Amino acid sequence: MTTREHNDTYPSRKINWKGTTLLLVIGVICIASTLRMPLTVVGPIISFIREDLGISYALAGFLTTIPLLAFAIISPFVPIVARKIGLELTLFLSTILLALGIVLRSLGTTSLLVFGTALIGIAISFGNVLIPGLLKLKFPYHVGLLMAFFTMSMNLTAGLGAGVSYPVAHSSIGWQGALAVALVLVALTILIWIPQLKFNKPEPNVKTTKERTPLWKSPVTWAVAGAMGFQSLLFYTTAAWIPEIYIAQGLAADRAGWMFSIMQFSQVPMALAVPIIASKMTSQRPLVFMFTAFYLIGFIGLVMEWTNLAILWMVLLGLAGGASFSLAMMFFTLRTRTAFEAADLSGFAQSLGYLLAAIGPILFGYLHDIFGGWDITGWLFVVVAFILFLCSFRASKNEYVN
Repeated sequence: MTTREHNDTYPSRKINWKGTTLLLVIGVICIASTLRMPLTVVGPIISFIREDLGISYALAGFLTTIPLLAFAIISPFVPIVARKIGLELTLFLSTILLALGIVLRSLGTTSLLVFGTALIGIAISFGNVLIPGLLKLKFPYHVGLLMAFFTMSMNLTAGLGAGVSYPVAHSSIGWQGALAVALVLVALTILIWIPQLKFNKPEPNVKTTKERTPLWKSPVTWAVAGAMGFQSLLFYTTAAWIPEIYIAQGLAADRAGWMFSIMQFSQVPMALAVPIIASKMTSQRPLVFMFTAFYLIGFIGLVMEWTNLAILWMVLLGLAGGASFSLAMMFFTLRTRTAFEAADLSGFAQSLGYLLAAIGPILFGYLHDIFGGWDITGWLFVVVAFILFLCSFRASKNEYVN
């Protein structure tokens, strides 16, 4: 192997749920809780920020795009840093950077708001990319279970952030305090992660007898990147436009706003179940057929304006999104042999994925302006879901990137 032996610290096939192992699991869950909450607190209070700082709608909207662009730009470089200084130390330093970004963003000036948001995007990129590799390294026989904890924690705290930010912004501490809510979880994560630093090891420079194919030359790499990319595009585009689509279909603004929350929380069951199931399957194609069916039924119900069943469509889209995201994250470990190879694949795929995610909301909004409605744009959701099916179907084949 070209990396640390994946069982150097936790060699047992059974998880011993105490001591250093339990502390690591708690640490991973804590990191997961910090990877979406700093982002989801922004949307519900964007009007408070815009009115208080006097910024334009364009800049206000750009605040949600900055982290996605940071993910796309930084993700390919994350494995390089981790190889040099070690996975555990890289995650620790990125969490400190995340805390700094949250503090700067919350100080109440436009320049620090933008700069802090950029730092947050950079910091979260490290957790996004490295956690799959860390789980492969520490829990090679239980990646699915630990990935389930990871994705479930990320989804739950994302929904929590979206739910608490508006009432907090209404309180005496204002929108600045609402933006700082996630700092509590980040500070806790820093403290809990400190013991992991004693296990930190850079990747040793071990020569291999077999020359590996460059990552980007493998068709598996592009299939996994496509799966990550198109599921990201669907998630962030629906997050941006689902309320507007339902308002255009006649739903009250408050009810339309709840539609995304329903979709977000509906991801949780699949986020918990899919990684465990996928890890036990030779081919994950049955899961691909399942979430594709959910996507197609949900989007067709949305496009056909069957608003009396709006909650059903949102639940189906949430189940599909939770399953497709969890499976895309599992591909990083299922299609690779070592922890750092998983990090390489994760960095490549997430760079492409979040670039598509950043483009998606803008493209769909532009198409709405051209066609004067959501009909054509709505059917584009169906087309993207089919492309996601093709990529995920290929990525589900039982083979490695090298």
